[in-house]
Amino acid sequence: MGAQWKAKHKEEAASAKGKIFTKLTKEIMIAARAGADPDMNPRLRLAIVQAKKASMTRETLERAIKKGSGQLDGAASYEKVTYEGYAPHQVPVIVECLTDNVNRTISNIRGLFRKGQLGTSGSVSWDFDHVGMIEASPDTKDADAEMAAIEAGAQDFETEDDGNAVFITDPTDLDLVSKALPGQGFTVISAKLGYRPKNPVTLSGEALAEVEAFLAAIDDDDDVHEVYVGLAG
Repeated sequence: MGAQWKAKHKEEAASAKGKIFTKLTKEIMIAARAGADPDMNPRLRLAIVQAKKASMTRETLERAIKKGSGQLDGAASYEKVTYEGYAPHQVPVIVECLTDNVNRTISNIRGLFRKGQLGTSGSVSWDFDHVGMIEASPDTKDADAEMAAIEAGAQDFETEDDGNAVFITDPTDLDLVSKALPGQGFTVISAKLGYRPKNPVTLSGEALAEVEAFLAAIDDDDDVHEVYVGLAG
C-alpha cells in the first residue's frame, strides 16, 4: 500500500522477533503514561492487542504497563521523535523513533541517511496524510471490505496480497472503527496512527532494490518504531 514499509521476512527471524517485542514494549510503556486501564486508554488498549497477537507473555506485558504508568521504579523515559527526509531516488520517508537517548538516535539516523537526504521537520510530511490505519483479516471468504468500511465508518480501505485489508480512518475515529470492524466480519490485527503518501513514487529494478536496502537498514535500528514511505506497491 506504500503507507508503511515492512522489511521482507523480518518476522521470520528470531532476532527480528526480539526487535518486534522491544518496539511493542516501548509503545506500551509510552501509552501507559496516560493511564494503566486499557478501557480508559485507547492507545494502550490497541498496543496490548498487538502485543498479544505477537505472543508477548502476560508477565512482560504487565511489567511494561506498570513501568510505563509509574507503578514500578524506573518509569519509562522514552520519548517519540520523528525524522523526515528522502531515500535514494527522492522517495519521501518519515521515520518515527521511540528513544531514551535522543543524541544517540539522531547520530544513528544521520548515518543511516547518508545514502539519502535527511530533511527538516515538515520537509516531506506535507506529502502525506496523517490517518488512522487498521489492518484486519476477513473472518470468512465472503467478508466484504468495502461494505465493512462504510458500516464501520472508515474513510477508505485497501486490500493486500494476503487477503487482509487496511482500513483508513480519521485519526480521531481510529478507536471507534477498530471496535466496529469485528461486527462487520473482520478481526483487527493492528491499529495505529500513521502516514499515508499522497503521491507515491513508482520504482522497479535496481532503483527499487536500492530503496529497499536503504529502508531495511533504517528499520533494523533498535530506536526506530515505524517507517512510512511514499513508495507505490
